[in-house]
Amino acid sequence: MRIQSIAAITLAAAVFALTNSAAMALDRKVQINNQTSYTIVEFYASNTGTADWQEDILGSEVLPSGSSAMVNIDDGSGYCKFDFLAVFEDGDSVVSADNNVCELATFNFTD
Repeated sequence: MRIQSIAAITLAAAVFALTNSAAMALDRKVQINNQTSYTIVEFYASNTGTADWQEDILGSEVLPSGSSAMVNIDDGSGYCKFDFLAVFEDGDSVVSADNNVCELATFNFTD
C-alpha cells in the first residue's frame, strides 16, 4: 500500500510539472494592429492586477496608422492575462484590460 501511495504522489508531481512547464512555454507573441488614424508612440503590457506599467515595448520605435508589429508579451512570470496601454501621438491613450496573451494572436486598436 505504501509503494502505491508513493507511486501515486510521484505520478501527480510529474503531471503537475509537465502541466506547469507547458503553461510556461505558451506562445505569448501578439500582433498589434494600429487601425486608428493616429500613430502609436508608446505601447505597454503589464500583468493584470499590477499597479504599474512595465517598459515601453516599442522603445524608440512607433507604430504608424495602418501598420502592425509582432510583440512578445512574455515577461517570464508565466502569467497569461495582461493589460495593454497604447499612447498616441496626440496624447490620448487607450487601456484594454485582461487580455489573455496565451490565446490571443492579434489585437486591434481602432478609432
